[in-house]
Amino acid sequence: MEKQCILKDGGEVIIRSSAAGDVDKSFAFFQNLSSEEKAYLRVDVTDRDIVARRLGNHGPIDIKRLVALVDDEIVADGAIELRSAGWESHIAELRLLVADTYQKKGLGMLMAEELYMLAAKEKVEEIIVKLMVPQTEARKIFARLGFHEDVVLKNYVKDVRGLKQDLLIMRCNLDALWKELESNFNEMDKLERH
Repeated sequence: MEKQCILKDGGEVIIRSSAAGDVDKSFAFFQNLSSEEKAYLRVDVTDRDIVARRLGNHGPIDIKRLVALVDDEIVADGAIELRSAGWESHIAELRLLVADTYQKKGLGMLMAEELYMLAAKEKVEEIIVKLMVPQTEARKIFARLGFHEDVVLKNYVKDVRGLKQDLLIMRCNLDALWKELESNFNEMDKLERH
């Protein structure tokens, strides 16, 4: 999958499936994240080997990864994690990160739309996101994307500093997400016409 998209500011971005050859670009993207953003990631992305293994997609979960590139540099990274069997086979987990310099330009929405399409192709009914409670900005973004806060597990996870954090699970029905996306894109179209 590869698609050229236009951001709110008129800039161009390529959204495509990630590839094993993206290790150096992916590593550079993660290194440029703020230390606060890195603190809440599941794995230590300061370790290049972990970043390489992450792109390898080994294990019981099928992971569909997308990246957004500007001038051959990754500026956003997203994934849909799918389980092909079992009691969670109708659910996918979404993960999405956008570089600070590309936030508020519509890139998160564009990436989310592509990830939703991947989930729909896999006949997913619900999408969840898992965040640590202090990630207030991410919570607001996912709320705008149609997710609602579902459950908080107290002291359930540790951040990369080793500090225990509450885990927040947000979720949304895929049909409701599509309606929210259509509404957001219609709003953006109205603003651009005026």
